[in-house]
Amino acid sequence: MSHSHLALEKRIRIEIFVSMGLSCREMARRLGRSHSTLSRELRRNVGSAKRGYRAQSAERRARKRRKRARHYRCMNRPELVAWVDEKLRANWSPEQIAGRIRLEYPEDQSMRISTETIYRWVYAAAQFGDTSYRHLRRAHKGRRRQARYGQGRRLFPGRIDISCRPGIVALRTRFGDWEADLVCASKGKAALLSCTERKSRFLLLARVQDKTAAFFNAALIPCLRAVPSKLRQTLTLDNGSEMAGFRALELATGLRTYFCQPHAPWQRGTNENSNGLLRQYFPRGISLHKITEAMVVKAAEQLNNRPRKCLHYQTPAEVFNQELTGAFAI
Repeated sequence: MSHSHLALEKRIRIEIFVSMGLSCREMARRLGRSHSTLSRELRRNVGSAKRGYRAQSAERRARKRRKRARHYRCMNRPELVAWVDEKLRANWSPEQIAGRIRLEYPEDQSMRISTETIYRWVYAAAQFGDTSYRHLRRAHKGRRRQARYGQGRRLFPGRIDISCRPGIVALRTRFGDWEADLVCASKGKAALLSCTERKSRFLLLARVQDKTAAFFNAALIPCLRAVPSKLRQTLTLDNGSEMAGFRALELATGLRTYFCQPHAPWQRGTNENSNGLLRQYFPRGISLHKITEAMVVKAAEQLNNRPRKCLHYQTPAEVFNQELTGAFAI
């Protein structure tokens, strides 16, 4: 059955059916609506016994109700407002309040409210000096614009999706396929650039002063150009703004770049694993502005010389250097 609002045409038919003395269920059957919809419509809009149901009057009342936001309608229930305010000031979350009230008042339908309605009340009141927002978990006066995912940007023009990457890269049967990303701290603009070779797990690590495309390229290009061209096949990146200069990166290194799908970091799983290992040396709360070049070099050396089960307990340095020797020989 349809769940759309009743139109004036339907209300005119209801007026005729009422004058014919039809029951709610029969009217609902003829209109193709739920009988509860008809019952509610009559309850709301039947005037005096003399006037009965009038389609035009019902339509005017319905339009007037629609203009008033639903979350304000709940404010006409003093007991509900008082209960919500009490729990909110006891530092209950809106979700806890909306869920618990159904247990406290299982039979009272007037004691119902949604989580979203509570948030709207709090944010609206905050604009007039009310301090209820301080009892929210984040104590914000209003919703903050979601800038983390996508940051209002479209995908880079000319980017090539990972689905177009050669299948041989996923098999790890050749050397020269890399994955790169930034390892960031909780504060500050400085970051660590990590670039991992997929087959050997060999890590290239550098420190950048700022999380911009210019600093990203300035740090990564010298690292990759120190590697023989034979070992520079592909580079897989995510969609962060620091990757915007990928064209210049391709020209400088000869690598073909591919991009993960949005919000899919597991598509760079090798590099993500390396970044997790780096947290042992550079915890999230540390200021990367205080990190020295010697500390970066030491961390990379230790990780590259640590035996890996996936390499049959060889180290990334041993596996990579074996191939590196062959590349230089050619």
